[in-house]
Amino acid sequence: MNPKVSVVIPTYKRPGHFLKRALESVLSQTYENIELVIVDDNPADSPFRGEIEQFMESYENDQRVVYVKNKKNLGGGLARNEGIARASGDYISFLDDDDKYLPEKISRQLAFMESNEYDLTFTNLRVHNTEDKLIDYRDFTFIKDFNQSALLKAHLMRHITGTSTFMFRQEALRKIGGFQQVRMGQEFMLMLHSIEKSLKIGYLPICEVVQYVHSGERISNGINKLDGEKEMIQFKKQYFSRFTWREKMFIRFRHHAVMAITARRSNMHFVFALHACLAVLNSPIDAVLEPVQYLMKLKNFNKPATEMYKNEGDVRGLSR
Repeated sequence: MNPKVSVVIPTYKRPGHFLKRALESVLSQTYENIELVIVDDNPADSPFRGEIEQFMESYENDQRVVYVKNKKNLGGGLARNEGIARASGDYISFLDDDDKYLPEKISRQLAFMESNEYDLTFTNLRVHNTEDKLIDYRDFTFIKDFNQSALLKAHLMRHITGTSTFMFRQEALRKIGGFQQVRMGQEFMLMLHSIEKSLKIGYLPICEVVQYVHSGERISNGINKLDGEKEMIQFKKQYFSRFTWREKMFIRFRHHAVMAITARRSNMHFVFALHACLAVLNSPIDAVLEPVQYLMKLKNFNKPATEMYKNEGDVRGLSR
């Protein structure tokens, strides 16, 4: 059996050279039975549409590549849903147009899914700056119990994301309805619904995805991010009866810490100072522990992404 894996890449207001890096990282995978669905979410009269159309001409004879042009801008969630609708693979994965896969991403994750019959799996994630230096490493080894209740709490506290680490069985993804069009947290809501709909979910503790943080138009910057985080904390409060007092301290701390980081990146100095103070006041212990753990991860994983797992042995998968 040689299942097909479809990779959906939405693109919006992104120069062609970024898209080329993402696209080529998929086409150069060690696993060969792939389909690449590029969803152009630029308005039809946008100069970015013309640039992407011209860029995609070089792939028009590649049978692995499907180019979808939206009639109007739909936004990240609905654009990905257009890609899901056009995908013909047995499994569906995602990639942002400015990020990349490492060469064995699909082969390793697919083998893990097939051997355990999962509906959804996720992996670790490297976050790099424009100079390709590691600035964050997201891993989920803190998750020890994969029953539905424990997984839900872990997700609400620390967010089991990002999208590019996800791989779904196609039927399972369509069962939960794909992405929702929300102001913020599309990938958060996708994972939340996957948990609440009782999908069989597994964690593969390797890293084969690099996410880049840079300037440019993206929803994770500025006022959109701040407004979205305010909505997110209000949404989470409906689940607070499930949490201990200490866990609620952490959720509030995390909210204010994310608000402070976003404000700092957007040069909103007063907002940064306000939420930095609120983060400390809500949980002084996490205000110390989290930066220490962050620095330790940078030290432990600060080596080229291609060398991270060169000598690893068997990987133990975790599942609910």
